[in-house]
Amino acid sequence: MKLGFKDIYKRLFARFGPQYWWPADSAFEVMIGAILTQNTSWTNVEKAIRSLKKNKVLSPAKLYGLCDKRLAQFIRPSGYYNLKALRIKNFLAFFIRDYKASVKRMAAVRTSILREQLLSVKGIGPETADSILLYALAKPVFVVDAYTKRIFSRHKIIAADPEYHSVQGIFMRNLPADVGLFKEYHALIVRLAKEFCFKNNPKCRICPLKENDRIRDKS
Repeated sequence: MKLGFKDIYKRLFARFGPQYWWPADSAFEVMIGAILTQNTSWTNVEKAIRSLKKNKVLSPAKLYGLCDKRLAQFIRPSGYYNLKALRIKNFLAFFIRDYKASVKRMAAVRTSILREQLLSVKGIGPETADSILLYALAKPVFVVDAYTKRIFSRHKIIAADPEYHSVQGIFMRNLPADVGLFKEYHALIVRLAKEFCFKNNPKCRICPLKENDRIRDKS
């Protein structure tokens, strides 16, 4: 039996349950977290977010008003802090200029337009843009990360070094455009990668997807 994308989701959900991801107190916090999580672990992002909250600067106006050096120090735990400070400032300039720092205004815009706008911001790539769209703005866009590529290439459904949009397209063709499903599926993929599908020495023999594990692409 070949497993379809929905079958994979059901199996992972049965094994791990709901993941309650993305943890944040506001949509704006998600946006900043999406930038901070570039090339680092979520544990480090949490430390940086706590630092911003402790210093009472986690708002568009306050963050934008900080000098780059000061902001970099606040987010130091996330790594690449000087570069990320610049990327946060680039995003904030766009967010304040085009949307008056309003998540509601931003969310009212068509997904395709928003995605193009986000990708035009220096330092915002496809994964970061889609994380903002899905988790902060509730747009039905599937987020692809390194874990997704690793797991599904090992199951021979995608190439070993796939292009981001081709992988995203496969998921979006094989799943209903549902924000809740996309969030949960992405989180479950991350959970699987962290507990079983390691980069080196993966636990393939006890993987939840082990038996009859060839994935069926219905496209």
